[in-house]
Amino acid sequence: MKKEKLIIGSRGSELALWQANFVKKELERKNKNLSVEIKIIKTKGDKILDVALSKIGDKGLFTKEIENELLNGNIDIAVHSLKDLQTDIPHELKLAAVTKRHNVEDVLITRKKGIKIKDLKENAVVATGSLRRKAQLLHLRPDLQIVDLRGNVPTRIKKFIESDWDAIILARAGIERLKMNKYISSIISTEEILPAVGQGALGIEIHRENIFAEKILESINDENTFIAVRAERALLKYLEGGCQIPIGAFGEVKSNGLYLDALIASIDGTLTFRKKIRGSKNNPEKLGIELAKDLLKAGASEILKEIF
Repeated sequence: MKKEKLIIGSRGSELALWQANFVKKELERKNKNLSVEIKIIKTKGDKILDVALSKIGDKGLFTKEIENELLNGNIDIAVHSLKDLQTDIPHELKLAAVTKRHNVEDVLITRKKGIKIKDLKENAVVATGSLRRKAQLLHLRPDLQIVDLRGNVPTRIKKFIESDWDAIILARAGIERLKMNKYISSIISTEEILPAVGQGALGIEIHRENIFAEKILESINDENTFIAVRAERALLKYLEGGCQIPIGAFGEVKSNGLYLDALIASIDGTLTFRKKIRGSKNNPEKLGIELAKDLLKAGASEILKEIF
């Protein structure tokens, strides 16, 4: 019997390839008559490495070129870190599946194990490429000096080792997937710093007309993760957020409903608005929009006015 074939489109970084290979293995494991190959696609975000993400403009920074390959029929599925996938995707495409979520927290990397944010010396220098992390860090520790950091995970760690910075912050999922846990000084709780929308989850995008790919992807979709990230993404879309606005959110399906925790902060961290909500998991988008409205009513609209 001839094997069915699927082509995955992926960025070429070590983490992106780990993610694509993970999806390939899972699909082949659950669909014995399937052969999956990976096509590497370079994105704008991979080419511009010397400018802060917030200054480039973020619409499809790590996804546009991959989406073009989907639109042209050159690949069947695109595997993204879900936090990189913009909330407005081309009409012809759809988010078809989300894998079971990895740990969502950020981690602190310092030169000594066990150091937490509160333990950093006064005026310590911390590097991060994320406005979300910067704002929440400054809210906790206004004395910190934040410097910009770009590049893939191994590059960021290498830059830190060669620098005189006191710490860097990265996503726990990326570090653990690449088996670089030895560099983690401490895990930052979501109470201290809320993760990015979709953090820790892989989003798989397809062309709407690719019924074969959609059917195959059902085998690796994690329903509870998909529900949670739909709420987070609806909140982000309503607030028109991207790399230019410090927004954090974390949704979780529990036995008694869907919980959503979200935050908007000013870039300097002086103003932060954080709210939580619980509702039905049957309409996650509605819950996300409701929480976005709560945040705006609480005063977050002032932050958006300033940034835009």
